[in-house]
Amino acid sequence: MGEIVNLRRARKQRDRRAKDDQAQANRAAHGRLKSEREISAAQARLETARLDAHKRDREADDQA
Repeated sequence: MGEIVNLRRARKQRDRRAKDDQAQANRAAHGRLKSEREISAAQARLETARLDAHKRDREADDQA
């Protein structure tokens, strides 16, 4: 016979794990120096600019 599982306990454990995962993600995102956050933001802007530079212009495609 299978193991008996208390569904209330299982649900609470699942919720605790989810909260712990969220807390860890928040610590990673907000537990950095200001200079590190600025560097990450600058890198994100640079990546966005590079991606936008490679996009095709719709107006030029319509005229051709």
